[in-house]
Amino acid sequence: MALHVALIQPQIPPNTGNIARLCVATDTPLHLIEPLGFSITDAEVRRAGLDYWDRLDLWVHPNWFAFRDAINRSRCLYFSAKATQSYLSAPYAPNSCLVFGSETEGMPLRILEKHPEQCFTIPMSGPVRSLNLANAVSIVLYEALRQTGQESGIRSLEPEARHQAAPPDSQVPTPD
Repeated sequence: MALHVALIQPQIPPNTGNIARLCVATDTPLHLIEPLGFSITDAEVRRAGLDYWDRLDLWVHPNWFAFRDAINRSRCLYFSAKATQSYLSAPYAPNSCLVFGSETEGMPLRILEKHPEQCFTIPMSGPVRSLNLANAVSIVLYEALRQTGQESGIRSLEPEARHQAAPPDSQVPTPD
């Protein structure tokens, strides 16, 4: 079973489009929990996702309760700027669902209070309140893929696939 990404009531179309593109790139299902701050047919969302929408494993849930009925809560790991545990220590499993709050409201307080042991943050040393949602999802998803050993299924440049190095200088032809 694969990792999943879930967005609770996302508000900014380009963020969701970029996250959709990331999910296609990593073969990760994306769950959108309504109400959304836009229509998924909006040009801004489509533009950010480019031509990958037809390849996206997209699940749209009419509300939090429908999402909760579809995904077992024991699979959920919640990510918030208000959590205290580092995302590096999250107990990622191959079937984890990585859940993120909206750009404007963040993770709902009821989730932070009810599941503190499943809430994680991306530590920051600067004076910003939070990271852009698309950036946060990227950081967490790639860490989850790494920790669960699933990154091997993602196209990468293995040493033998890298560009061949130029021959040593002594073998480079020189003009006469």
